[in-house]
Amino acid sequence: MQRKPLCWGVGQSVTSRTKDKSVNNHRPAWAPSEVDIEKPSAARMYDYFLGGSHNFESNRELAEKYIEVLPDMPVIAQAQRTVLHRAVRFLATAGIDQFLDLGSGIPTAGAVHEVAREINPEARVAYVDSDPVAFAHTTAMLDDLDGVGTVYSDLRDPDSVLTNPVTAETLDLSRPVAVLMIAVLHFVPDQDDPADVVTAYRAATAPGSYLAITHATSDYRPELARRAEAVYTGASHPISYRGREQILAMLAGYELVAPGLTDMIRWRPDPQADPDPLGGDVTRYSGYAAVGRRY
Repeated sequence: MQRKPLCWGVGQSVTSRTKDKSVNNHRPAWAPSEVDIEKPSAARMYDYFLGGSHNFESNRELAEKYIEVLPDMPVIAQAQRTVLHRAVRFLATAGIDQFLDLGSGIPTAGAVHEVAREINPEARVAYVDSDPVAFAHTTAMLDDLDGVGTVYSDLRDPDSVLTNPVTAETLDLSRPVAVLMIAVLHFVPDQDDPADVVTAYRAATAPGSYLAITHATSDYRPELARRAEAVYTGASHPISYRGREQILAMLAGYELVAPGLTDMIRWRPDPQADPDPLGGDVTRYSGYAAVGRRY
């Protein structure tokens, strides 16, 4: 079965969200010719949620429909980003010095290599995305950095990702590596077997490697989840809100570090962080997070 490229990101810029539809209505110079600017893209919608500028009118229109269903989405997107930062700090402190960031988007301030290198300046990162815009920008921004590589590949094709020459040049998979799957697994549909995708990456990594995930859940507001999923049927990739047990099954073969699979805002929260904009209401975030160590 031919798969559509899977792409989105948690590393986009964090400026205020704009509703100025006069911006990016045409094809700007940074958009590769193969990008269909009329088809709403999950990657570009996520960029919009985070306040980024690498999106088009079609993305903004569908993103606004999603926000009508889930008004908290911009805050949720920011929370997913902060979970990424907390997880990377934990992993770097635990001695992990190489990271495979799947569905990385466009890294700017607070990208994985920046966070990891605050703890270990020698940390190495391979960024993987199948969106041509994300890949082009990541390559241009990070091309002069040692120990950082960009891979143009679909995370649902682990063989392609893991055998890519850039991956091999950047990472040594005979040693422990952290696989990051932040806000991506809910974009892998059931027919593509997300648990099997995770298993393939686990099998390719050395004992002592880690996996970090976040995933949208239908546990708290199932009707809202169904409405949200319906919006994404108009996007390049559908979204699948899943229950706790479904998500937990994806983590087979990993020993979860405390606090286990938990509400994402409760995964090792930063005590110095600003007050939660949603008042700590986990039902409004409707997302789980976990970090596990490979047996």
